Amino acid sequence: MSILRWGWNDYFQAVWKDGERESAVPARVIAQSRGIWRVAGDFGECPAEAAGKLRLAAEAGAGWPAVGDWVAVELRDQGSAAQVQEVLPRRSQFARKVAGKRLAEQVIAANVDIALLVSALDRDFNPRRVERYLTQCWESGAKPVIILNKADACQSPQEKIEEMERVAMGVPVFAVSAKTGDGFDELEKYLACGQTVVLLGSSGVGKSTIVNRLLEHAIQEVQEVRESDSRGRHTTTAREMFALPGGALLMDTPGLRELQLWDADEGVLQAFADIESLAELCRFGNCRHHGEPGCAVRAAIDADELDSARLENWRKLQRELEFLRRKLDPDAQQNEKQRIKKLMRGVNRMYRDREKR
Repeated sequence: MSILRWGWNDYFQAVWKDGERESAVPARVIAQSRGIWRVAGDFGECPAEAAGKLRLAAEAGAGWPAVGDWVAVELRDQGSAAQVQEVLPRRSQFARKVAGKRLAEQVIAANVDIALLVSALDRDFNPRRVERYLTQCWESGAKPVIILNKADACQSPQEKIEEMERVAMGVPVFAVSAKTGDGFDELEKYLACGQTVVLLGSSGVGKSTIVNRLLEHAIQEVQEVRESDSRGRHTTTAREMFALPGGALLMDTPGLRELQLWDADEGVLQAFADIESLAELCRFGNCRHHGEPGCAVRAAIDADELDSARLENWRKLQRELEFLRRKLDPDAQQNEKQRIKKLMRGVNRMYRDREKR
């Protein structure tokens, strides 16, 4: 396959011409697992490792290669191996905070045109989780599309579609069955030749089964979900890109046990545009929507025009982003420490006054 088949276009050609890369050639990262990449280009495919220059750049804050990235590589051993020298500027990236307590960004997929957010029409159906994915997706620069898989296991898929549409804010929503193939005609509309598409979702929603059906043969291992809660076990363990028969490029990713937001302020504004619009109608500019007079948000909830659970999820995501900002911003972190100290001094003073009495 030529480099054009992997999505090389005028944008990346212009970026490449703008730099001096000596003996390097362009390649795309098509798989990633445990610090080893697989890259593809006009030379074919081969495994790749980071060059020392890339490691130094990463330590200084430069991007680390992710699936979908275009990179400059130097070929070794007659093209059977490569060293990644540089990551070209991305057009989009889907990222999250790394799992656990460490404060760092993890790029899940790069240079994506469309993000297929997969949820399941079983006991794991969760609009609140999809709101979180939508928030980070809008921040990524990719176009989101919501897929409700396992339509064959749902007695009323249309009701679930309508429920999801209420949180989608205009994002396309449709149901499919990766098991039977129902709904795949609609899905394939988003798989145009040259488009890079990523599947995102938690374990057990059926991403690997979707990949197998689109590739027209079984290439990804699949497992049954637990009957008790429809939750899945990790089947896909590496991020990987596949060339579909119609010309689109499809990335499969391991199921995400958690999706902690990363730098998603604009994403919140778009994912919760209804709440943001209502907030502008509140009587007070600093309304917190907890029952203040003239609160348009509470009025919408009372009129059954807004789900209170959606409002609570919006608050939760706002708190999460604010916590992240305080941790990453030294000034904000210092201000928070001073606020807590002031609060504790007030508490201590209150106890001393009680003891005097």
